[in-house]
Amino acid sequence: MGKPTFSVAIPYRQRLPNLRRALTSLAEQTMDSSRFEVVVGAIDYSPEYVAVCQDYADRLTIVTVMVNGGWNCSRARNLALRQVSGRILLLMDADMVLPSSFLQNLHEKYYSGEADVCLVGQMIDYRPDGVYTVPDGDVPGSGLPYEHYRAALAELQASPGVRLDRRLDRDPAVAWTGVWAGLVAIPVATVQRHGLSFDENFHGWGFEDVEWGYRVWRSGTPIIMREDVYGVHQPHFRSGRLGDDEYRANGRYFLAKWPNLEVELLRAFGPADAARWLGDARREMTAVTGGGRLGVITGSAGGGSVLVVGVTLDDRQQPADATAQSLLDQGPPDEVLSLIGCALPHPDQSIERCFILPRVQQLSPRYRDAVLNEVGRVARVVTPVVAPA
Repeated sequence: MGKPTFSVAIPYRQRLPNLRRALTSLAEQTMDSSRFEVVVGAIDYSPEYVAVCQDYADRLTIVTVMVNGGWNCSRARNLALRQVSGRILLLMDADMVLPSSFLQNLHEKYYSGEADVCLVGQMIDYRPDGVYTVPDGDVPGSGLPYEHYRAALAELQASPGVRLDRRLDRDPAVAWTGVWAGLVAIPVATVQRHGLSFDENFHGWGFEDVEWGYRVWRSGTPIIMREDVYGVHQPHFRSGRLGDDEYRANGRYFLAKWPNLEVELLRAFGPADAARWLGDARREMTAVTGGGRLGVITGSAGGGSVLVVGVTLDDRQQPADATAQSLLDQGPPDEVLSLIGCALPHPDQSIERCFILPRVQQLSPRYRDAVLNEVGRVARVVTPVVAPA
């Protein structure tokens, strides 16, 4: 048998009803099952899981890597990624079900040649606001039989031009912000060439797939969405939601890893405004610094932690600002970040004192107010520095 066309990589832990429906949708694909494999990264030693796989043994090739440990979605995906043998990787969550023509359509329209593209599928009925946070038995619709999804998928397939995912309207300039790994296709060679594994330092829920999408974008790989590529999301219990402690910590980690303007604007204002204001923010930074870049620095003074915002950075991304340096003890800063300060990677009230340099006051109210709110979050004492007369 030759190399499969698709490797469907699924992260899994203790979600058997959802997984069974997902596998059923794969077993009903019009593409011959010899042309794709299902690779599951399971953080769960479970005889019940093995029994489910046995139910599909005559219809699907299922490869499973099973380990113990706490749930980490990035780790589960990486377990699967290391075992794929197909030409095209399809990242698919265990809570998705696919139309029967999904793989055939994906191959014929997008991957029959050597296209190097990351294709993000619509996740219909997905609720990123975390509405499904009650125990499984109480989640509306969680117990629906597969026949319900089969009928819903058939209806969608009979209606061309499906546009039921708001990410379809997202500005291409920030297409990476819409990469949710519940349904994403990309050539395996692209993943291997650019080292696109998932970062396991993300914990709980949120941002691990957007950060992966950001690295896909930085690699130069086009990211697209299309109306004819979609699946339906199954409701289920989810412990995390937008704005909870783990979600916010993941957002801070993302910004600490990639401290630059596009990630800062995403964290501060969301994807729509990040796309709309990116050029505007760059122009403002150039104007208030006289052609340089704005940054923030951290260090210490008198034994306490200090943050300085509104610092001009030179071409080497180092402070070109004697005033900023004078606010710290002698020696280089502990950290220099190329950020306006609208979003910061520091935990709440983790800095003893923040100094705001006059350049922050020269920003338009949109950015100035965001900086003032953010430094109030991270610092116990905030002190404006008055410009020399």
